[in-house]
Amino acid sequence: MAAGAVRKKRAGRRKAKLILFGIELIVIIVMLVVLYLVLNKSSEGPKVAELDPQVLEIHEEVQQLKEEGGTMQGYRNIALFGLDAETDDQLYKNSHSDSIMIASVNMDTGDIKLVSVYRDTYLNLGNDDYWKATQAYFSGGAEQAVKMLNMNLDMDITDFVAVGYKGLRGVIDGLGGIYVDVDSVELQHINNYQIGISNVLKCEYNPVTETGYQLLDGMQATAYCRIRYGGGDDFKRTARQREVLMAIEKQAKQTDLVTLTKVFNDCIGDIYTSLDSGDILELLADIAKYSIVGQDAIPQESMRVPGNIGAKGSCIIPASLEDNVIWLHEYLFGDEDYAVTENVKGYERQIEADTSPYLNK
Repeated sequence: MAAGAVRKKRAGRRKAKLILFGIELIVIIVMLVVLYLVLNKSSEGPKVAELDPQVLEIHEEVQQLKEEGGTMQGYRNIALFGLDAETDDQLYKNSHSDSIMIASVNMDTGDIKLVSVYRDTYLNLGNDDYWKATQAYFSGGAEQAVKMLNMNLDMDITDFVAVGYKGLRGVIDGLGGIYVDVDSVELQHINNYQIGISNVLKCEYNPVTETGYQLLDGMQATAYCRIRYGGGDDFKRTARQREVLMAIEKQAKQTDLVTLTKVFNDCIGDIYTSLDSGDILELLADIAKYSIVGQDAIPQESMRVPGNIGAKGSCIIPASLEDNVIWLHEYLFGDEDYAVTENVKGYERQIEADTSPYLNK
């Protein structure tokens, strides 16, 4: 194999690792914000919502797996949503979840596994309408987005944390900027995205004028996260988002405590969650024992097909929703003999019926 091809292959592997490893930072940021609130007994805090478990479509067979001796016993699963919200009101609804993740916590061992659900995955949105997964939050907020995850993946999620990207610019500027490697394709688009964001936020921006590893300010880094052109589509954009999160984590580790507490305190208002103070204290009671032991994404690369589904646009289609759900339960809960519910099989049949006319052309 030629040296150039080898380098390209290695670079591809590094980018793939960024997609997986970067997910951890969202949990770290949320935990640090919450810890700051609890320790300082701040009167301000995240925007709190209560979800009714009765409407979250947790299947009876899944409930049974949580009982003594079941494969899901002792696990707490929390949905994490990264939103394109531009206003506080859009934390609740009318914003798309550009990042959709599940954090599965083994409450006995403290091990945490994270799984990203690609935003363009073609699924039942929780109301028997089939479209991109990101549309669930836009249509029905956190409740419908959680319901979508439970229905399609045979999960038991009752809690969520949602974070708007409005605060991203302030966090990065508060840290003094972050270092990112901008390539020639990204340079063609990053300033156009800055223009759009600056029009929304009513502020100035500094153009990026060269490629290479460089210090980006909050506006520049936020625009970098939004780039979706130049190949790779959502997979590539997801990689950029994770790359920025990794850079934030690296910069945060080099920042003093006073600055960090100010940065995290400033982004409190951009968090919307179902976790109340009791939940938070329970999770933080022995925070030292928690550790991220794995990250992955669904649909799995070998179990997905890209396709343009007419008016619904470019989607990621689970080649077999059943196989993806079986993989998920083995990955999260070590269940090597998982059998999906009849509901999941029904959703798979509908996905195939909707998408096969476009995929078989």
